[in-house]
Amino acid sequence: MAAGCAYNAGEKPLEIGTGMRALVVEDENAVASFIERGLQEAAFAVDVAGDGDAGLHLATTEYYDVIVLDLLLPQRDGFSVLRALREQGIATPVICLTARDALDDRVRGLNLGADDYLVKPFSFVELLARIRAVMRRGQTLADNPISVGDLTVDVVTRAVERSGQRIDLSAREYALLEYLARHAGEVVSRTMILERIWDMRHDPKTNVIDVHINRLRRKVDAGFDSPLIHTVRGCGYVLKAG
Repeated sequence: MAAGCAYNAGEKPLEIGTGMRALVVEDENAVASFIERGLQEAAFAVDVAGDGDAGLHLATTEYYDVIVLDLLLPQRDGFSVLRALREQGIATPVICLTARDALDDRVRGLNLGADDYLVKPFSFVELLARIRAVMRRGQTLADNPISVGDLTVDVVTRAVERSGQRIDLSAREYALLEYLARHAGEVVSRTMILERIWDMRHDPKTNVIDVHINRLRRKVDAGFDSPLIHTVRGCGYVLKAG
């Protein structure tokens, strides 16, 4: 980031709904792709690991809002990954996936610190509902709705209004706007946005952020007297009134 760019370097994990990041640890390519695609459509940034060792490495070196963990994995099984995470004090919510419906396996996983358990085959709608449920646990909504000038963002219903006018956004546009709203008045860099709204595979030089910022401006700022979304040249973007 260029000199003189003001932002909070020690960024805290964000409240549910804001730039959500998920790690999927699954060795079956078809299942992993199915989950990844569904979560991306729900505005998650998704990283995928195909074995237990890779999953544990990502889970201990990156921040995630939720981990979807298969139990039957090569290199290191899911039980071992889960045990290692909890022993290291990593409290990220974990939903275990398995083809085994044995009661002993479910009890073992929960005793090791799993937050939920889903048996294959499963409905993605149910998986998403369980993910949202475990992410809500312990979260507060004291700051809901978020207001920036005449803009309001309801993080529960995902309703966005400006001066009482409803603004319809895609899932990714909403995630980006909520992230900016959570950091209202702060400059957020392109790297910060990529890490929270997209995933680690995106090229830092991609124009995907510019495209979505332009779309947001057309929906949030067009037709109003004063813009809320501002570009700080060489630094990033900031959402602020006035």
